[in-house]
Amino acid sequence: MLGGVALAGAVLGSLPLQAADYTGPNVDEFIAEMTRDYGFADEQLRDLFKQAERKQAILDAISRPAERVKPWKEYRPIFLTDSRIAQGVDFWRENEAALTRAETEYGVPGEIIVAIIGVETFYGRNTGSHRVIDALSTLGFDYPPRQPFFRQQLKEFLLLTREEQVDPLTLKGSYAGAMGLPQFMPSSFRAYAVDFDGDGHIDIWNNPTDAIGSAASYFKQHGWAAGEPVVARAKVGGERYEEGLTVGLESQKNAGELRSLGWQFDKSVANDTAITAFRLDGAEGDEYWLGLPNFYVITRYNRSVMYAMAVHQLSQLLAEARGEQ
Repeated sequence: MLGGVALAGAVLGSLPLQAADYTGPNVDEFIAEMTRDYGFADEQLRDLFKQAERKQAILDAISRPAERVKPWKEYRPIFLTDSRIAQGVDFWRENEAALTRAETEYGVPGEIIVAIIGVETFYGRNTGSHRVIDALSTLGFDYPPRQPFFRQQLKEFLLLTREEQVDPLTLKGSYAGAMGLPQFMPSSFRAYAVDFDGDGHIDIWNNPTDAIGSAASYFKQHGWAAGEPVVARAKVGGERYEEGLTVGLESQKNAGELRSLGWQFDKSVANDTAITAFRLDGAEGDEYWLGLPNFYVITRYNRSVMYAMAVHQLSQLLAEARGEQ
Protein backbone atom coordinates (compact mmCIF):
# COMPACT_ATOMS: atom_id res chain seq x y z
CA MET A 1 0.00 0.00 0.00
CA LEU A 2 1.16 3.53 -0.75
CA GLY A 3 -0.28 5.91 1.79
CA GLY A 4 -3.20 3.55 2.25
CA VAL A 5 -3.72 3.15 -1.52
CA ALA A 6 -2.63 -0.06 -3.26
CA LEU A 7 -0.25 0.44 -6.16
CA ALA A 8 -0.42 -2.21 -8.84
CA GLY A 9 -1.39 -4.91 -6.40
CA ALA A 10 1.59 -4.07 -4.16
CA VAL A 11 3.97 -5.14 -6.89
CA LEU A 12 6.66 -2.75 -5.74
CA GLY A 13 9.21 -4.59 -3.72
CA SER A 14 8.01 -7.94 -5.04
CA LEU A 15 10.37 -8.02 -8.01
CA PRO A 16 14.12 -8.71 -7.99
CA LEU A 17 16.17 -5.54 -7.70
CA GLN A 18 18.57 -4.43 -10.38
CA ALA A 19 21.53 -2.09 -10.09
CA ALA A 20 20.67 0.93 -7.96
CA ASP A 21 20.90 3.53 -10.70
CA TYR A 22 18.68 6.02 -8.93
CA THR A 23 19.81 6.85 -5.44
CA GLY A 24 21.31 10.04 -4.10
CA PRO A 25 20.29 13.56 -3.05
CA ASN A 26 18.11 14.38 -6.07
CA VAL A 27 16.17 11.16 -5.74
CA ASP A 28 15.92 11.61 -1.97
CA GLU A 29 14.45 15.07 -2.48
CA PHE A 30 11.93 13.77 -4.99
CA ILE A 31 10.92 10.86 -2.77
CA ALA A 32 10.51 13.20 0.20
CA GLU A 33 8.14 15.37 -1.84
CA MET A 34 6.10 12.39 -2.99
CA THR A 35 5.77 10.99 0.51
CA ARG A 36 5.05 14.37 2.13
CA ASP A 37 2.66 15.80 -0.44
CA TYR A 38 1.06 12.75 -2.04
CA GLY A 39 1.11 10.01 0.58
CA PHE A 40 3.47 7.57 -1.11
CA ALA A 41 5.49 5.19 1.04
CA ASP A 42 9.20 6.01 1.22
CA GLU A 43 10.42 2.41 1.22
CA GLN A 44 8.38 1.36 -1.80
CA LEU A 45 9.48 4.38 -3.82
CA ARG A 46 13.10 3.56 -3.02
CA ASP A 47 12.53 0.02 -4.21
CA LEU A 48 10.97 1.37 -7.41
CA PHE A 49 13.87 3.69 -8.18
CA LYS A 50 16.35 0.90 -7.55
CA GLN A 51 14.66 -0.89 -10.43
CA ALA A 52 14.58 2.15 -12.69
CA GLU A 53 17.47 2.26 -15.15
CA ARG A 54 19.42 5.20 -16.46
CA LYS A 55 19.35 4.94 -20.26
CA GLN A 56 22.13 6.61 -22.22
CA ALA A 57 20.17 6.03 -25.42
CA ILE A 58 17.43 8.29 -24.07
CA LEU A 59 19.91 11.06 -23.24
CA ASP A 60 21.47 10.66 -26.68
CA ALA A 61 18.07 10.88 -28.38
CA ILE A 62 16.91 14.01 -26.60
CA SER A 63 20.30 15.73 -26.93
CA ARG A 64 20.64 14.97 -30.62
CA PRO A 65 20.86 18.15 -32.73
CA ALA A 66 17.59 18.95 -34.42
CA GLU A 67 17.38 17.73 -37.98
CA ARG A 68 17.08 20.27 -40.75
CA VAL A 69 13.49 21.37 -40.88
CA LYS A 70 12.03 19.69 -43.94
CA PRO A 71 10.01 21.77 -46.38
CA TRP A 72 6.35 20.84 -46.71
CA LYS A 73 6.96 19.08 -50.03
CA GLU A 74 9.25 16.62 -48.18
CA TYR A 75 7.36 16.48 -44.86
CA ARG A 76 3.94 15.74 -46.33
CA PRO A 77 4.90 12.45 -48.06
CA ILE A 78 6.15 11.01 -44.77
CA PHE A 79 2.63 10.87 -43.34
CA LEU A 80 0.30 10.90 -46.32
CA THR A 81 1.04 7.48 -47.75
CA ASP A 82 -1.16 4.85 -49.32
CA SER A 83 -0.44 2.42 -46.48
CA ARG A 84 -1.26 4.96 -43.76
CA ILE A 85 -4.53 5.76 -45.51
CA ALA A 86 -5.49 2.12 -46.11
CA GLN A 87 -4.63 1.01 -42.58
CA GLY A 88 -6.39 4.07 -41.20
CA VAL A 89 -9.58 3.06 -42.98
CA ASP A 90 -9.19 -0.43 -41.48
CA PHE A 91 -8.71 1.08 -38.00
CA TRP A 92 -11.79 3.26 -38.54
CA ARG A 93 -13.88 0.27 -39.59
CA GLU A 94 -12.70 -1.83 -36.62
CA ASN A 95 -13.48 0.96 -34.15
CA GLU A 96 -16.46 2.57 -35.85
CA ALA A 97 -18.77 2.41 -32.83
CA ALA A 98 -16.28 4.16 -30.55
CA LEU A 99 -15.45 6.81 -33.16
CA THR A 100 -19.12 7.52 -33.81
CA ARG A 101 -19.80 7.89 -30.09
CA ALA A 102 -16.75 10.11 -29.63
CA GLU A 103 -18.03 12.43 -32.37
CA THR A 104 -21.48 12.50 -30.77
CA GLU A 105 -20.18 13.22 -27.27
CA TYR A 106 -17.22 15.49 -28.04
CA GLY A 107 -17.97 16.87 -31.49
CA VAL A 108 -14.65 15.69 -32.94
CA PRO A 109 -14.97 13.95 -36.33
CA GLY A 110 -13.85 10.36 -36.58
CA GLU A 111 -11.37 11.15 -39.34
CA ILE A 112 -9.54 13.67 -37.13
CA ILE A 113 -9.16 11.15 -34.30
CA VAL A 114 -8.01 8.42 -36.69
CA ALA A 115 -5.54 10.84 -38.31
CA ILE A 116 -4.04 11.84 -34.94
CA ILE A 117 -3.51 8.20 -33.97
CA GLY A 118 -2.21 7.49 -37.46
CA VAL A 119 0.37 10.27 -37.41
CA GLU A 120 1.41 9.62 -33.80
CA THR A 121 1.78 5.83 -33.78
CA PHE A 122 0.60 4.39 -37.11
CA TYR A 123 -2.56 3.15 -35.38
CA GLY A 124 -0.70 1.67 -32.43
CA ARG A 125 2.16 0.00 -34.26
CA ASN A 126 4.84 2.42 -33.05
CA THR A 127 4.02 3.37 -29.47
CA GLY A 128 7.58 3.28 -28.10
CA SER A 129 9.74 0.61 -26.53
CA HIS A 130 11.18 2.39 -23.46
CA ARG A 131 9.83 1.77 -19.99
CA VAL A 132 8.22 5.04 -18.98
CA ILE A 133 9.81 4.88 -15.53
CA ASP A 134 13.26 4.67 -17.16
CA ALA A 135 12.56 7.51 -19.59
CA LEU A 136 11.20 9.91 -17.01
CA SER A 137 13.79 9.03 -14.35
CA THR A 138 16.62 9.45 -16.85
CA LEU A 139 15.33 12.82 -18.04
CA GLY A 140 14.13 13.99 -14.64
CA PHE A 141 17.39 13.31 -12.85
CA ASP A 142 20.07 13.31 -15.58
CA TYR A 143 18.98 15.89 -18.14
CA PRO A 144 19.42 19.35 -16.57
CA PRO A 145 18.08 21.43 -19.50
CA ARG A 146 14.51 20.16 -18.95
CA GLN A 147 14.74 18.63 -15.51
CA PRO A 148 11.76 20.50 -13.98
CA PHE A 149 9.44 19.46 -16.80
CA PHE A 150 10.38 15.79 -16.74
CA ARG A 151 10.40 15.59 -12.96
CA GLN A 152 6.85 16.93 -13.03
CA GLN A 153 5.96 14.27 -15.60
CA LEU A 154 7.54 11.63 -13.35
CA LYS A 155 5.34 12.83 -10.51
CA GLU A 156 2.26 12.67 -12.73
CA PHE A 157 3.26 9.21 -13.91
CA LEU A 158 3.47 7.84 -10.37
CA LEU A 159 0.11 9.36 -9.55
CA LEU A 160 -1.56 7.87 -12.62
CA THR A 161 -0.16 4.40 -11.95
CA ARG A 162 -1.54 4.59 -8.43
CA GLU A 163 -4.90 5.84 -9.64
CA GLU A 164 -5.14 3.21 -12.36
CA GLN A 165 -3.66 0.42 -10.21
CA VAL A 166 -1.04 -0.55 -12.76
CA ASP A 167 2.57 -1.59 -12.34
CA PRO A 168 4.83 1.42 -13.09
CA LEU A 169 7.59 -0.96 -14.18
CA THR A 170 5.56 -2.37 -17.07
CA LEU A 171 4.23 0.66 -18.96
CA LYS A 172 6.14 1.61 -22.09
CA GLY A 173 6.33 4.69 -24.27
CA SER A 174 8.62 6.95 -26.26
CA TYR A 175 12.08 8.05 -25.15
CA ALA A 176 10.42 11.22 -23.78
CA GLY A 177 7.73 9.34 -21.86
CA ALA A 178 4.80 9.78 -24.29
CA MET A 179 2.40 6.88 -23.93
CA GLY A 180 -0.05 4.72 -25.80
CA LEU A 181 -1.85 5.02 -29.13
CA PRO A 182 -2.34 8.81 -28.78
CA GLN A 183 1.10 9.42 -27.20
CA PHE A 184 -0.08 11.27 -24.09
CA MET A 185 2.43 12.60 -21.61
CA PRO A 186 1.48 11.65 -18.03
CA SER A 187 0.11 15.14 -17.27
CA SER A 188 -2.12 14.96 -20.35
CA PHE A 189 -3.26 11.48 -19.35
CA ARG A 190 -4.38 12.70 -15.94
CA ALA A 191 -6.05 15.80 -17.36
CA TYR A 192 -7.77 14.45 -20.47
CA ALA A 193 -7.76 10.63 -20.69
CA VAL A 194 -11.13 8.95 -20.19
CA ASP A 195 -12.46 5.47 -19.47
CA PHE A 196 -14.45 5.43 -22.68
CA ASP A 197 -15.52 1.79 -22.51
CA GLY A 198 -16.62 2.05 -18.87
CA ASP A 199 -14.61 -0.88 -17.53
CA GLY A 200 -13.22 1.07 -14.58
CA HIS A 201 -9.73 1.58 -16.03
CA ILE A 202 -8.17 3.94 -18.56
CA ASP A 203 -5.97 1.97 -20.95
CA ILE A 204 -4.57 3.98 -23.87
CA TRP A 205 -1.89 1.35 -24.55
CA ASN A 206 -4.02 -1.66 -25.50
CA ASN A 207 -7.60 -0.39 -25.67
CA PRO A 208 -8.43 1.60 -28.83
CA THR A 209 -11.79 2.64 -27.36
CA ASP A 210 -10.13 4.44 -24.45
CA ALA A 211 -7.51 5.92 -26.78
CA ILE A 212 -10.22 7.25 -29.11
CA GLY A 213 -12.26 8.77 -26.30
CA SER A 214 -9.15 10.27 -24.72
CA ALA A 215 -8.00 11.94 -27.94
CA ALA A 216 -11.50 13.34 -28.47
CA SER A 217 -11.58 14.59 -24.88
CA TYR A 218 -8.24 16.34 -25.39
CA PHE A 219 -9.50 18.12 -28.50
CA LYS A 220 -12.80 19.12 -26.93
CA GLN A 221 -11.15 20.56 -23.83
CA HIS A 222 -8.75 22.55 -26.00
CA GLY A 223 -11.64 24.22 -27.79
CA TRP A 224 -12.56 22.09 -30.80
CA ALA A 225 -15.72 23.50 -32.38
CA ALA A 226 -17.96 20.84 -33.94
CA GLY A 227 -18.78 21.37 -37.59
CA GLU A 228 -16.34 24.23 -38.09
CA PRO A 229 -13.63 24.16 -40.81
CA VAL A 230 -9.94 23.69 -40.10
CA VAL A 231 -8.14 25.69 -42.80
CA ALA A 232 -8.82 27.96 -45.76
CA ARG A 233 -6.65 28.52 -48.81
CA ALA A 234 -5.54 32.11 -49.46
CA LYS A 235 -4.03 34.25 -52.17
CA VAL A 236 -1.69 37.13 -51.38
CA GLY A 237 -0.77 40.37 -53.06
CA GLY A 238 0.60 43.83 -52.48
CA GLU A 239 3.69 44.88 -50.56
CA ARG A 240 2.64 44.05 -47.01
CA TYR A 241 1.29 40.51 -47.19
CA GLU A 242 4.35 39.02 -45.45
CA GLU A 243 3.49 41.05 -42.35
CA GLY A 244 0.51 38.76 -41.99
CA LEU A 245 2.53 35.57 -41.65
CA THR A 246 2.34 34.12 -38.15
CA VAL A 247 5.65 34.16 -36.29
CA GLY A 248 5.17 31.57 -33.58
CA LEU A 249 1.79 29.99 -33.06
CA GLU A 250 0.77 32.46 -30.38
CA SER A 251 1.14 35.60 -32.55
CA GLN A 252 -2.14 35.28 -34.44
CA LYS A 253 -3.86 38.05 -36.36
CA ASN A 254 -7.53 38.36 -37.10
CA ALA A 255 -9.02 37.93 -40.54
CA GLY A 256 -9.71 41.63 -40.93
CA GLU A 257 -6.06 42.51 -40.33
CA LEU A 258 -4.96 39.94 -42.88
CA ARG A 259 -7.33 41.30 -45.49
CA SER A 260 -5.89 44.79 -44.94
CA LEU A 261 -2.39 43.35 -45.55
CA GLY A 262 -3.27 41.87 -48.93
CA TRP A 263 -4.58 38.41 -48.06
CA GLN A 264 -7.55 37.24 -50.08
CA PHE A 265 -9.73 34.37 -48.93
CA ASP A 266 -13.29 33.15 -48.47
CA LYS A 267 -15.63 35.98 -47.52
CA SER A 268 -17.41 33.69 -45.05
CA VAL A 269 -14.44 33.96 -42.66
CA ALA A 270 -15.51 36.71 -40.25
CA ASN A 271 -13.13 39.61 -39.71
CA ASP A 272 -12.78 38.91 -35.98
CA THR A 273 -11.70 35.29 -36.51
CA ALA A 274 -8.30 34.51 -34.99
CA ILE A 275 -6.02 33.19 -37.71
CA THR A 276 -2.71 31.33 -37.94
CA ALA A 277 -1.46 32.54 -41.35
CA PHE A 278 1.32 30.51 -42.90
CA ARG A 279 3.19 29.74 -46.10
CA LEU A 280 4.18 26.22 -47.11
CA ASP A 281 6.83 25.23 -49.65
CA GLY A 282 4.68 22.90 -51.71
CA ALA A 283 5.54 20.61 -54.57
CA GLU A 284 4.16 23.18 -57.02
CA GLY A 285 5.45 26.28 -55.29
CA ASP A 286 4.44 28.44 -52.33
CA GLU A 287 1.07 27.76 -50.73
CA TYR A 288 -0.67 30.29 -48.46
CA TRP A 289 -3.07 29.04 -45.82
CA LEU A 290 -5.23 30.29 -42.99
CA GLY A 291 -5.30 28.09 -39.92
CA LEU A 292 -8.74 28.63 -38.37
CA PRO A 293 -9.53 28.06 -34.66
CA ASN A 294 -9.83 24.27 -35.08
CA PHE A 295 -6.40 24.24 -36.72
CA TYR A 296 -5.01 25.99 -33.65
CA VAL A 297 -6.55 23.22 -31.52
CA ILE A 298 -4.58 20.61 -33.50
CA THR A 299 -1.39 22.58 -32.77
CA ARG A 300 -2.09 22.15 -29.04
CA TYR A 301 -1.40 18.45 -29.61
CA ASN A 302 1.91 19.18 -31.31
CA ARG A 303 3.06 22.78 -31.70
CA SER A 304 3.92 22.57 -35.37
CA VAL A 305 2.09 24.03 -38.36
CA MET A 306 3.25 21.20 -40.63
CA TYR A 307 2.18 18.56 -38.09
CA ALA A 308 -1.29 20.08 -37.87
CA MET A 309 -1.52 20.32 -41.64
CA ALA A 310 -0.47 16.67 -42.02
CA VAL A 311 -3.18 15.61 -39.55
CA HIS A 312 -5.80 17.68 -41.36
CA GLN A 313 -4.91 16.47 -44.85
CA LEU A 314 -4.61 12.86 -43.72
CA SER A 315 -8.07 13.17 -42.16
CA GLN A 316 -9.46 14.39 -45.49
CA LEU A 317 -7.90 11.51 -47.39
CA LEU A 318 -9.16 9.01 -44.81
CA ALA A 319 -12.70 10.33 -45.10
CA GLU A 320 -12.49 10.23 -48.90
CA ALA A 321 -11.10 6.68 -48.96
CA ARG A 322 -13.71 5.46 -46.49
CA GLY A 323 -16.48 7.03 -48.55
CA GLU A 324 -15.30 5.18 -51.63
CA GLN A 325 -15.55 1.77 -50.01
